[in-house]
Amino acid sequence: MSALNQATILDALRQIPGPDGRGDIVALGMISGVVIKEGNVGFAIEIDPRRAAQLEPLRKAAEQAVHRLPGVLSVTAVLTAHRGGPAGATTVAASSGQAQGGHAQAAHAHGGHAQAGPAGQKAAVAGVRHIVAVASGKGGVGKSTTAVNLALALKAIGLRVGLLDADIYGPSQPRMMGISGKPTSPDGKRLNPLENYGVKVMSIGFMVPEETPMIWRGPMVMSAINQMLRDVEWGELDVLVADLPPGTGDAQLTMAQQVPLSGAVIVSTPQDIALLDARKGLNMFRKVEVPVLGIIENMSYFLCPHCGERSDVFSHGGARREAEKLGVEFLGELPLDMAIRETSDGGHPIVVSQPESPHAKTFRAIAERVWAKLAGAQRTAPRIVLQ
Repeated sequence: MSALNQATILDALRQIPGPDGRGDIVALGMISGVVIKEGNVGFAIEIDPRRAAQLEPLRKAAEQAVHRLPGVLSVTAVLTAHRGGPAGATTVAASSGQAQGGHAQAAHAHGGHAQAGPAGQKAAVAGVRHIVAVASGKGGVGKSTTAVNLALALKAIGLRVGLLDADIYGPSQPRMMGISGKPTSPDGKRLNPLENYGVKVMSIGFMVPEETPMIWRGPMVMSAINQMLRDVEWGELDVLVADLPPGTGDAQLTMAQQVPLSGAVIVSTPQDIALLDARKGLNMFRKVEVPVLGIIENMSYFLCPHCGERSDVFSHGGARREAEKLGVEFLGELPLDMAIRETSDGGHPIVVSQPESPHAKTFRAIAERVWAKLAGAQRTAPRIVLQ
């Protein structure tokens, strides 16, 4: 039995003829981004963006060819493309390969903006009532730590919760949730999420070694996020918390446009430069008509564990003032605290490891407020007035 490696995968893909029957997809240079982890295989097929829907059968055939190899448990192939722009510039043009319920469809992009489907409708994720994005305008503000504790706090108040690690370039939720291993697949097409503390989790970190850099273009990132959303057996969830990458780039914008987000939570530290970036993130969600549920001020202050003296390392209260200025709710403040950092890094986040601590209670209070806003929005319906 030959070993499963990039060479054997490329050999299998050489069986797939190129578009119009010319050559094969390997010889034509259409294959990139091959990733292998413990039987789970992923790769991209570069195509002409105008032919994304037409070439969907090619994507399926490529997946099936690789899935027949000994030792392969699951295969994820995505269509990605480049389009020539002015003066010969090359710009990202399309991404594809979303399998849903056994039927795959192509997602196109025009002028760099993703379209969600007919009439601009966003396809729902089966069984998921609400998807909440946790976002930040910049990295290093504790967004992922906030996301994991918010998910666990929503679980603590009695909800059915999932956690999507959409930070493709820096997946951290496997470590924070104390989960290792790989997802299983019931049919070679869909994946079962891993689970800990009663929360279902999916992350690209389950597919690739922790130290492996994800050198992927924007369309590949978005296709991976879409497949982790739609090709996963989430079951029935009240809330799916999506830990987004930092910033306001293509991945964040496309997800906001393609996925039916119920709302977004913005995480920021108090200093002016972080708030400036947080404002950009908030405005991005507003432009794509995603409700902003509120702002959380992380690293709001520091209490010395030895003397108890408080220091406002990154200033204090900036996020509250920004929330008031922008007309959104201030959800709460969390300190710069070793316990929060150590429990998250150790795979035992503070909400589950120290549930009676003040910090865990703050997270639960934020979760209760987020759920109240989600449930209230769900109850809102058009009024019929008879005159």
